[in-house]
Amino acid sequence: MTDLKLIALDSEDLEVVSAHVQDAVIRVADMGYARGDRRFALLMNRFDWAGAQPRAKGLRKRAALHFDGVISAAYAGFDPAAPEGVVELLAIHFEPAQAPAGIVELRLAGGGTVRLNVDYLEARLADLGAAWAASARPAHDLE
Repeated sequence: MTDLKLIALDSEDLEVVSAHVQDAVIRVADMGYARGDRRFALLMNRFDWAGAQPRAKGLRKRAALHFDGVISAAYAGFDPAAPEGVVELLAIHFEPAQAPAGIVELRLAGGGTVRLNVDYLEARLADLGAAWAASARPAHDLE
């Protein structure tokens, strides 16, 4: 089983990262903005969509994702101070502003968001080695 390591330097790269982290489960206490380092980082249990077999429950993998060049972070739709809170990541989107700056938006289930104002787009995703059988395969109501 190969560990995933990806870097995103433009919106097309970020779409690939977004696909790999769709349905990741994140403890609110495992994400945060380090203002002094201009970095937003989070730990997640991501569903391994690339390795999932049809009709199988699949695997979850422990992974880290961070964004550099972050000017500010804003949270909506959940309490970022709730240490036992859990959110589900649905997608990551980049909205360019004055190049190369823009807004990175982490879209969460239930309508929550994390919005990162960035000087430039640079994201890194890396599996951390731990993997286990998923208790269920993520499914979405398409209506």
